[in-house]
Amino acid sequence: MLIQLVNEYSKEVIATGIVGVLLFLLRYITTKIVRRYAKSNLTIEHRTNLVIKYLHLFINILVVIALIIVWGVQPKDIIIALSSFTTVVGVAMFAQWSILSNITSGIILFFSFPFKIGDVIKIHDKDFPIQAEIEDIGAFHVFLLTDEGEKIIFPNNLLLQKGISIIKNKHADQEFTD
Repeated sequence: MLIQLVNEYSKEVIATGIVGVLLFLLRYITTKIVRRYAKSNLTIEHRTNLVIKYLHLFINILVVIALIIVWGVQPKDIIIALSSFTTVVGVAMFAQWSILSNITSGIILFFSFPFKIGDVIKIHDKDFPIQAEIEDIGAFHVFLLTDEGEKIIFPNNLLLQKGISIIKNKHADQEFTD
């Protein structure tokens, strides 16, 4: 019985093993690339780990889809299931679009913006201009501290929409340590 099962599903088992090896290789490679990028740009470890976590989640989703295909689910059935799932999630998340926007903005801030934790920035907002030091950059918000000691939590997506000036960059002459 066991031999018959092994013979019948040997291709699927081998393909599953290959996908498993690819999963570990992709996770290892993406972690190394993100950490190397973070080191070259003096990015804080907390932000680096957050981006790695998001990339690993994306890789895991792709691996699950690959395994579903390997084990014989037809691609059209996957598309139907995914479209139904995304419809339900889309309706549920419509009111929460800002959450996804802030997460996406956090990833963009990680890879492309020149300011770091400890920098003093000025946010050019005609109604509420802010000058403060960046205390932390999270998945959803940037935590700022003004000279008066006021703590401000500023959404990542708004940070991308406003003009920013870096008043003082504390990291100009520091070496990154991991």
